[in-house]
Amino acid sequence: MSQAPADAAARRAVAPVICYPNDTLPVPDLALYAAAREGAEKIAEVVVLPREAACFRVGAGEFFRISSVEGPQVGDLNLWNADDLTERFYSGKTRALHGTHVTRGERLWSSFPHLRAMATIVADTLEWYGIDDFGGSVHDVIGTRCDPYTGNLLSGVQYHHCCHSNLTRAVAEELGVSLTEAEGHVHDVLNVFMCTGFTRDTGQYFMKASPVRPGDYLEFFAEIDLLGALSACPGGDCSAEHTSDSAACYPLMVEVFRPVAGALRGWQSPARNGYDRSHGR
Repeated sequence: MSQAPADAAARRAVAPVICYPNDTLPVPDLALYAAAREGAEKIAEVVVLPREAACFRVGAGEFFRISSVEGPQVGDLNLWNADDLTERFYSGKTRALHGTHVTRGERLWSSFPHLRAMATIVADTLEWYGIDDFGGSVHDVIGTRCDPYTGNLLSGVQYHHCCHSNLTRAVAEELGVSLTEAEGHVHDVLNVFMCTGFTRDTGQYFMKASPVRPGDYLEFFAEIDLLGALSACPGGDCSAEHTSDSAACYPLMVEVFRPVAGALRGWQSPARNGYDRSHGR
């Protein structure tokens, strides 16, 4: 270990600066969304089986809810622009704009060059959890998704019900393409209901038992037309491990709701980012 300099304490004491102050972000009209949600009609329902994934579609101006229905279960969520799969959820930029975990009033942002709100969180029954004494919280945008490649790297296993594999199979079936083509569309996720953080001493990504229970949900307003894919993680509540069949796992439910005509008066789907790329990249 290198020797600390004489001014080590002073260097550590330098105050942090927020990289992306977000007080100039467009503010979602949560009151409008709540009023529109009141009379919305349920138009679709998808049950995601344990250790599997399923796709769903949501139109701009509609709502979708992800619910725990039988037992504590976390899910890995991917989102795409339903009409252009090159525009997809950008977990890293969402993390930079909102923090390591997201909740009501915060948004999921799309990839470059689009960089616009894809969905706004309008309800979160786990909002009460906050940040615990370990630095853990729920709905993270720091974990990438469990995958067979890391499992093989660390443990030499050939496990194919990781969330990456589940999402790949679901996308292949939805689009009618090969697994190889579908895999290229799968990306870093929103870990719905998962309780995670970073250890204080080593800075390692950790997980702990999710506080989610049957009846809990995370609900979104779709800002653009969306294709979604959700995996019911093989880790169950992620209290122990996730790249095996050892954990108790439960289904998740996705419901889609459509507001009545005129309920979103004044709302417009956000335009793509206004940066003029002709100035150079």
